[in-house]
Amino acid sequence: MALIIPRIAQPVSAAADIPARLKAAGISYTPVSHVNWPEAFPYKPKVEFAAAHAGDALLLHYRVEEQSVRAVACQDHEHIWEDACAEFFIMPAADGIYYNIECNCTGKLLVAAGKNRHERTPAPMQTMQSIDRWASLGTEPFDTRTEPTKWELALRLPVSTFFLHKLDSFEGLRATGNVYKCGDCLPVPHFISWNPIQTENPDFHRPEFFGQMLFE
Repeated sequence: MALIIPRIAQPVSAAADIPARLKAAGISYTPVSHVNWPEAFPYKPKVEFAAAHAGDALLLHYRVEEQSVRAVACQDHEHIWEDACAEFFIMPAADGIYYNIECNCTGKLLVAAGKNRHERTPAPMQTMQSIDRWASLGTEPFDTRTEPTKWELALRLPVSTFFLHKLDSFEGLRATGNVYKCGDCLPVPHFISWNPIQTENPDFHRPEFFGQMLFE
């Protein structure tokens, strides 16, 4: 499966502007709908995302509807995946190094890079501070809310986010990756993906199941 990531002509400086800019540019949304482990984790919230780039920045917008939410993480690099979490994994080169960009519903981030799930290098603080975030639920942590909730999340990821590579621009980049929605500590845990994963147990760190990501 291939994802075409179009270029937006004008620069985008703030994550809060991304939803409107993507709408104005006619960028389509892609569902995250593969239930990879239906017997153990059958629940599928409604999740879709849009991706574009402005040359020097990757622009992401997630739209989620789920039956409960959680945002316990107070700062970056905590256990983001235990909250209501959207994840974007990308391998920008053929060297086997991929990035996991995990963000909860209040904009707390985990970014790391490496060739497998066990050998990950966390992004330095300067890199994390350069990523602008916007979350429709605000930025304050909260415990589990057991009520149907709609939420949105936008991220502006400059080329410097990919700190183990020297990217000058996203233009023409040929990458691979996957997009996920999870919530390990939600009342009903779930592990869904854009591109299907064929493993016995939930495991997002499987680049052999990445799809193509083609930047215009």
